Amino acid sequence: MKTTFLKIALISLSVLTVTSCSSDNASKDEVIINPPAETDPLTTQNVTTYMVDASATKETVALFYNLKKLAKTKIAIGQQDAFNSYYQDNGGDSDIKKNTGSDPALLGSDFIFITDKNNNNQADNWFYQQEEKTISDVKAAYAKGMINTFSWHLREPNNEDSFYAADMTADQKATAFKSILPGGTNNEWYKKKLDKVASVVSNLKGANGELIPIIFRPFHEFDGSWFWWGANFCSADDYKKAYQFTVDYLKNTKGVHNILYAFSPDNSYTKEADYLSRYPGDKYVDVLGMDNYGDFDNQGQTGATKANAKLIMIGSLAANKVKISALTETGYQVSATKPPVTDWFSTYLYGAISNVQGYDSTISISYVMFWNNSKDAYFVPNGSVSNATDFKTFATKPKSALLNSLPKMYELPK
Repeated sequence: MKTTFLKIALISLSVLTVTSCSSDNASKDEVIINPPAETDPLTTQNVTTYMVDASATKETVALFYNLKKLAKTKIAIGQQDAFNSYYQDNGGDSDIKKNTGSDPALLGSDFIFITDKNNNNQADNWFYQQEEKTISDVKAAYAKGMINTFSWHLREPNNEDSFYAADMTADQKATAFKSILPGGTNNEWYKKKLDKVASVVSNLKGANGELIPIIFRPFHEFDGSWFWWGANFCSADDYKKAYQFTVDYLKNTKGVHNILYAFSPDNSYTKEADYLSRYPGDKYVDVLGMDNYGDFDNQGQTGATKANAKLIMIGSLAANKVKISALTETGYQVSATKPPVTDWFSTYLYGAISNVQGYDSTISISYVMFWNNSKDAYFVPNGSVSNATDFKTFATKPKSALLNSLPKMYELPK
């Protein structure tokens, strides 16, 4: 299996790029899908009964409801680190806004530097500066009406040098994940990391003092084995326990009530039973997601069709469970040695995320997030590159929603 590993680089101690890590060896098995629910039972009165956190803030409740309903008509388009990662270091507006005139509907951030061992909470500390920048970006996105989502490239608990399994010894790979579970040698270490996450999330506030909702997707792409929490390094039961512990600790022990929790494997699953094999349960998940780079890696319509079938599977599950469904990461990275694919956005990606192949039209995804741009490569074109028009066409399709066509997400409809 070929897996792409692109390391974190600290460039001039000012620009960070966490590069997507995803399998491009998708299964060729036929996708088996259970029929979706006939009707959507979600109402403004019963919404909390379908959420992880029955005590969620009103803005978080509204975000869940509005994201679930959004998929009937629109798909929110977002990008990781959109306010800080620019192709060719061309700063200012997000690259999406440079191209389209609108910011993305969704901003992706990461807890990586916030929880880094070198973050000493001092103003002159580079890692703390990144924490402050992340917080500032989240607040700016919320003020604009955007949706905020967080991943967590948590470094392994032994040396805290890397989140990649390839950088660990065989013994470390075999023991690291289990060690963070309750009773494990690194459970207290993990709780301290969660304490930091809780502190930051509990202090994300809008202009009126309200808590800013975020979508949090811990231990993502777990079906692959490029991260130390990957399938080769923990059992299904241990994975579920770690996910459940994470949610329970943040929600119940730390009293954090402005989080929606996302479950986001990579693209290996083609059957519902397999997709759910490490699922921690409906009480722990708000968003059913999938990261998928491999099916879109210059595979044309064949790859788009594979991706579409998997998204239909997730959409059907989300309909039956009354959860949100999403393409939590994707993209095709263009660089000096990897040219754009003609009509990648407007034909292949748009078809995969909007064509439901005869299923109920409500079976669709609520958002799609592209990975971050960098100085030398990009997932989303700014206005100056050869496939800029392709993205602009994609962004103006009927189901596409940048910020300029995103409805109010933090208020329940009257």
